[in-house]
Amino acid sequence: MIGGFQNIARVPELKRRILVTGLLLIVYRIGIHVPTPGINTLALKSIFDAQAGTLFGMIDMFSGGALDRFSIFTLGIMPYISASIILQLLTVVIPQLEKLSKEGELGRRKITQYTRYGTVLLSIIQGFGIAVGLESIQAGVGSVVYNPGWAFRIMTVLTLTSGTAFLMWLGEQITERGIGNGISLIIFTGIVARFPSGLTRTLLLVRTGEMNIFLALLILVLMVSVVAIIIYFERAHRRIPVQYARRVVGRRVYGGQSTHLPLKVNTAGVIPAIFASSILLFPATIAKFIVHPITQAISNALAPGRLMYEIFYVAFIIFFCYFYTAVTFNPVDVADNMKKQGGFVPGIRPGKKTAEYIDKILTRITLGGAIYVSAICVLPSILISKFNVPFYFGGTGLLIVVGVALDTIQQIESHLITRHYEGFLKKGKMKGRRG
Repeated sequence: MIGGFQNIARVPELKRRILVTGLLLIVYRIGIHVPTPGINTLALKSIFDAQAGTLFGMIDMFSGGALDRFSIFTLGIMPYISASIILQLLTVVIPQLEKLSKEGELGRRKITQYTRYGTVLLSIIQGFGIAVGLESIQAGVGSVVYNPGWAFRIMTVLTLTSGTAFLMWLGEQITERGIGNGISLIIFTGIVARFPSGLTRTLLLVRTGEMNIFLALLILVLMVSVVAIIIYFERAHRRIPVQYARRVVGRRVYGGQSTHLPLKVNTAGVIPAIFASSILLFPATIAKFIVHPITQAISNALAPGRLMYEIFYVAFIIFFCYFYTAVTFNPVDVADNMKKQGGFVPGIRPGKKTAEYIDKILTRITLGGAIYVSAICVLPSILISKFNVPFYFGGTGLLIVVGVALDTIQQIESHLITRHYEGFLKKGKMKGRRG
């Protein structure tokens, strides 16, 4: 491991890419502290302190604390993620988009362009909604907006949309000139930035005697074990053996080799957890604006940490794991492509039978992946209620952090191995999250 880090300094291009990535992420963190004009930040902070269990708390996590400060990056990169997911789902429904996605690099560029347009459109809609909502909010220390009106609304929409567009550009620059996926690294940085404060609170509790030191050590061991489990499952995949028949073209012989088709245990990634959280936190958010006994009762029943919330949370995660896997992975297309290339699964007839076999395997391993994601996502409630942990550990944020870290390390190792240097693991190349 130490040798792998030492080898980074011997590759000038890799060193430059890591430096560019670090500098661009610093720019992002600086922008988090630049406030949007026309906002009473003290009044806003008092409001968002009470929004931890709503959709605003989740958005604030992905924005790295920008929503709490209402900075120029308040919307964060969430509009881009939403636009990407919507476009990915529409690719299955709209034949033109499906055809475009199969046209190689040109098609991917076109879809990326549509995603950018969708990001700007969503940012404008969300920015206007936030501006109108802030004008109607009164806090104990005064009005949230100094000068309500169309001037404030237009300025807020322009500021927030520009901030999201800049973050989108920043992520693309990191992807192109730096290391790792830029959008994922921006989310990663925003989540990791909150870890030191949680660690500081824990050390303060141990120091003052409010938390037993043995309990703190037990929590530390549990945290390390959870991270190890996430790494194991994120890299786990089921290998389906594939044999390619021999073909003679002229004087050359093609095929004849054996390979495998890797199916990830967690094919859907962190998307099901995001969808499930958004749906369950929506009633609590509505109840903040519509005060009615029915909305309050629903909000209390679906509050994070309640039994009803956890049951629905697990059910939605399992549902979206199967739904998103079915949308993004088509066994029929895989079987057809395999058949065209002369490949087959030993003991299984090519074509329809192969597609049914792959779908059967995928259905089984997706259940395991859904249970794993559900367990990680309900972990924070268990730690807070049973062990009185003073910070949020687990859930969607931890899945993103570990997943992005694995992807980034895998890319760094690829650069090192390409230039004949040893990577972080001497006994073989580290497998990426995609198998």
